[in-house]
Amino acid sequence: MRKEANRKLRCGVIGLGMGRGHVQGYQSHPACEVVAVADMDEKRLAGAQTEFKVPQTYTDAMEMLKRADLDVVSVATPNKFHAPLTIAALKAGCHVLCEKPMAMTLPEALAMQRTAVACRKTLAINFSYRFSAMSFALKQQVDSGLIGNIYFGRTVWHRRRGMPGFGGWFGNKELAGGGPLIDLGVHRIDLALWLMGHPRPVSVSGSTYNVIAARKAHEEKKHYSVEDLAAGIVKFDNGATLIVEASWALNNNENEQMITSLYGDKGGLVQKNRNGTYDFTAEIYTEEGGNLYTKALDQAVTQPPTAYHDFIDSILQKREPLATAEHGVRVQMILDGLYRSAAEGREIRFKK
Repeated sequence: MRKEANRKLRCGVIGLGMGRGHVQGYQSHPACEVVAVADMDEKRLAGAQTEFKVPQTYTDAMEMLKRADLDVVSVATPNKFHAPLTIAALKAGCHVLCEKPMAMTLPEALAMQRTAVACRKTLAINFSYRFSAMSFALKQQVDSGLIGNIYFGRTVWHRRRGMPGFGGWFGNKELAGGGPLIDLGVHRIDLALWLMGHPRPVSVSGSTYNVIAARKAHEEKKHYSVEDLAAGIVKFDNGATLIVEASWALNNNENEQMITSLYGDKGGLVQKNRNGTYDFTAEIYTEEGGNLYTKALDQAVTQPPTAYHDFIDSILQKREPLATAEHGVRVQMILDGLYRSAAEGREIRFKK
């Protein structure tokens, strides 16, 4: 990796599905230049080279890490490859932004975190649902103490029929590690933990189901080996409890339903999407002088950075990113625990 002063950070992106957003995010930062992309699909590479004017393209990510002289790498591949590619990039001297989920398993996530520490490089996780004006405004209210100590919450992402790329890697446990819990639930868990101040999970109890998707896969003769619905309860070291729900297929009344509700000893908050869209509303509920108040957030003043800009700025400013590897590990603990609990039919307790 080159060390010249006053030069732009040289960025590379592995995976051009979600990775297209990473390319755009880096290109919008004045201190970055995207010099290389890697994807096994040659058509995707050619398209990225034409659209984004990226000078170097690779079908082999490891070859990119060897030859492209990079400072920063995004890993935006199927989940199976997050850990090995992140670790390889860190060892190659690069800072890494890894797509969610951090990894397939907790041991993988811990190995990624240890490698980042050993290599003295920044590792951030792309928990994108934090990086909205609505979410930042709620975080300000929570941090001000308005709702007090949070002791109970519920965080949900349900789809009526929304199985991504049905028959593809999202529904393949060997590549994805799980279904809607690890794909959608990961976002809602992270948002809840971030607002709650990241208490440490001590136990989980979960259930998974594959009712609707299994039938659909059988009818269409497609591979599908993950859940279509997951639900569970998480308990934390501060006594708080969080209910988690995520589905790709559920007989409910909305095509897309996202809700995160948190309740404290002084007040509560709810963030939810509007009419099945990706537009969100937020309300805070308080008791003041014996009166009950409902406050709706109409307009957020603070415009937060994107996850890509915060990651780059954290490198330049030599500070932690907003979404750290430690945050990713705590989310991974919950994901792992819920899947284990569902498989073994018992509560899973974590070691201190």
